[in-house]
Amino acid sequence: QVQLVESGGGLVQAGGSLRLSCAASGSSSSIYIMGWHRQAPGKQRELVAVITSIGSANYADSGKGRYTISKDNAKNMVFLQMNSLKPEDTGVYYCLMHIGGRFYWGQGTQVTVSS
Repeated sequence: QVQLVESGGGLVQAGGSLRLSCAASGSSSSIYIMGWHRQAPGKQRELVAVITSIGSANYADSGKGRYTISKDNAKNMVFLQMNSLKPEDTGVYYCLMHIGGRFYWGQGTQVTVSS
């Protein structure tokens, strides 16, 4: 059974940085897409960043220039480095991976940015 486990969330002041991690386990299938979504309070979940198996990355406009997504294929992990954080970055961050023909979500990690 595939499981995604996120870590690295927390409380940080505006202007600070956080690095989120997500590790996949339970499958030997190839991972084609890894990404991060965010759900802010009272809002729908939205795409933050995505990276393909060949390393092509895309970002939502809100994170361009501040966020960097990366991955470690050997460890089935994806990371999100978030710099210059703003209060509007607050939300629950969910890891998403496409493994063996299906999408899987992590349980989410809370990021809170205080002003």
